[in-house]
Amino acid sequence: MTDTTADTPAAPRANKPNVIDRLAGDVASVPETLIPVLPSELIGGSVPYVAGLEEEAVWNAAVQACGSERVHFCYTVDGDRCWYLAAPSSSLASFPHSWCPLAAALPGNSEYWDRETVYLYEQEGQAAALRWDPDSGRMQLFLGPARTILPRVQSMDANFVTINPLMAQMVPWINRDLKADQLSRAAGRLLLFSGLGVTLLMLALMIVTYLTAALLQPQLENARADTDTASNQLMINATQALENNTVKHFNRIQQLLDALYAVKGTLVRYEVKNGAVEWEALVPAAYTSQSSGPLAGARPQGRMEKDGRVRIRGSN
Repeated sequence: MTDTTADTPAAPRANKPNVIDRLAGDVASVPETLIPVLPSELIGGSVPYVAGLEEEAVWNAAVQACGSERVHFCYTVDGDRCWYLAAPSSSLASFPHSWCPLAAALPGNSEYWDRETVYLYEQEGQAAALRWDPDSGRMQLFLGPARTILPRVQSMDANFVTINPLMAQMVPWINRDLKADQLSRAAGRLLLFSGLGVTLLMLALMIVTYLTAALLQPQLENARADTDTASNQLMINATQALENNTVKHFNRIQQLLDALYAVKGTLVRYEVKNGAVEWEALVPAAYTSQSSGPLAGARPQGRMEKDGRVRIRGSN
């Protein structure tokens, strides 16, 4: 049997706030160090490891063992088992910021060596020993007065390690009720700050929009006035041009119709394209390009229609 005091080359890490503490606004209430306490009703054991449900499984086992839903517990996962220590919350009522140094001996924590070693912790006349049964592999926890626990442990044929709480890495307790309350406050603060951020963003967008509209309003007014003036002038010019051209061409058509009626002719086309006039008519074969009046200047197209008349074309 060998007695070894576990130590580490570096000082233990400080108890730093996690993400949930920061979201819930509990950073100031998180102590840098935890008080080492050995609960008088400490229990230990293991449950099968199910990914994602390990905390639920440990809590259920601790509740059944302690006979109360208000429990503090801590655990680690090693292989296919969750190894845990737990205690009724009432036994820690006087130590709100505490931890159990024996938790540092759970598999994966700083003081754990192997399952053949017995881990000891003594405080104020009380002692606890943690070991694994070599036959069944079950974790065993011995708790009681130091005068009875230490001789029993020393009679075992095994190495043992005495845990030094000043060198071991702290393992905080987990309390589901406190954790649920903290998560609720974290969610409330997150929603509050999210809503505030969205409100400030919308207010900034409104201010930018207002300033942009105020800067562009004079330019828009000037552009609108110029557009209205140009539109009105265009409508006036278009109306005048339409009236003038319409009357002019109506008179010209009437002149052609009167002249063709006199010679027994027919107007078949009158077209205005890009300001130029072109018309065609059918007249008797005796028509000549030297005709006077409205038909002056019209020239025959060189072919005779079926009715014996000649097609002529004018451009005035």
